[in-house]
Amino acid sequence: MCNMELRKKFGKKLKQLRKYRGLTQEQLAEMLDLSVEMVSFMERGVHAPSFETLECLAEVLRLPVMDLFDFEVS
Repeated sequence: MCNMELRKKFGKKLKQLRKYRGLTQEQLAEMLDLSVEMVSFMERGVHAPSFETLECLAEVLRLPVMDLFDFEVS
């Protein structure tokens, strides 16, 4: 899987999880201490998160980091 495809799949999963938790991009950005633009970039697959951001995402979304990469279950 090329890098771009992985970022796009991750972004789609992140958006699904954010919406499932009832969060806006603005709320998630505030919880992660990131810009709304960065959250948008991650969800669109433009930028990949750092390891630190992955850990924070997992904590905020209340799930294991590995679940962020479970693309089989939607």
